[in-house]
Amino acid sequence: MSKRKRFILTSIILSLGFIGIQFIPNQYRFLSIGSLGVLTILMFVWSLREGLGFNSTILTLILPLFFTLGVGFFWFLLPTNVFTRIPIVIFYGIGIYSLCLTLNIYSVAAIRTIALLRAARGVGFVLTLLTFFLVYDFLLSLKLHAYITSPFVALISFPLFLQGFWSIPLEKYIPSNVLKLSLVSSLIMSQIALSLFFWPVTVVVGSLFFTVACYVLLGLGQAKLEGRLFVQTIREYLFLATIVSIGMFIATRWGV
Repeated sequence: MSKRKRFILTSIILSLGFIGIQFIPNQYRFLSIGSLGVLTILMFVWSLREGLGFNSTILTLILPLFFTLGVGFFWFLLPTNVFTRIPIVIFYGIGIYSLCLTLNIYSVAAIRTIALLRAARGVGFVLTLLTFFLVYDFLLSLKLHAYITSPFVALISFPLFLQGFWSIPLEKYIPSNVLKLSLVSSLIMSQIALSLFFWPVTVVVGSLFFTVACYVLLGLGQAKLEGRLFVQTIREYLFLATIVSIGMFIATRWGV
């Protein structure tokens, strides 16, 4: 079976599994989404088997797993009607297929030079940010104490940053600078989560703020790894961060 057929079959099977979990009782929702996450890993191992090995190419499985978990948990936060559920299923199916194509390029590029790598990195960057938003949105919706949310943010952020930064060098072994950038970025996100506890924002606004912070950290980190971390690049990212912070401050309802 060709790779493209495997990618299409993976998208269909996981989309059907995604539809199937809505018929499972609510008390088993976490178990069902976790099971779908395991199925996602198995399907991607099967789809990308030629490019995977016992090395850093295994990092390509991180984004599909978190994407499935993020969309799955976000699914249960939506109103239970067909007008919200169908678009999410379509979005999930397209996302999985896009991940198959993108991660296939990553896994092959870790072995030899391949065309379309820059385009794949762009798609991977966007999908990583979407995954960040979905996961953070669910985590903030739990309304846990800041001292619980902050460590969870760090634990969730680290693997996503790791695969995002690794997509630049695409080496068979994880470079030390990629590990350091991932760790530092995750710690920064945990500190932002801790400070956000004292800021009366809604779940959606908080999730967007987290995502913008990830956009800045991931963008600056990738630019550094590519050797393109110029002063103008830093200014552009910091300008965006400042504008978002001001907008968030204005949108916040201050008061008792």
